Amino acid sequence: MSKVCQLSGKRPVSGNNVSHSNRKTRRRFLPNIQKKRFYVPETDEWITLKVCTAEIRTINKLGVYAYLKKLEKKGVHTGTKI
Repeated sequence: MSKVCQLSGKRPVSGNNVSHSNRKTRRRFLPNIQKKRFYVPETDEWITLKVCTAEIRTINKLGVYAYLKKLEKKGVHTGTKI
């Protein structure tokens, strides 16, 4: 499963592990991606999205239909047919 959020576009970034002696080695910071099913009562269907936990919190706050419409208005391609 690719580590890219379908809604926000968050993806892995790279940085350094820094040891106690200040040696630096490369590492990746991965976003917390979860596969989650959402029910959309406006269209009476279930959709499955791979989203980061921050987007799950936003969807819980606004509602999935309102949030997807907001993203569509901004021009973000979400990969859903809503």
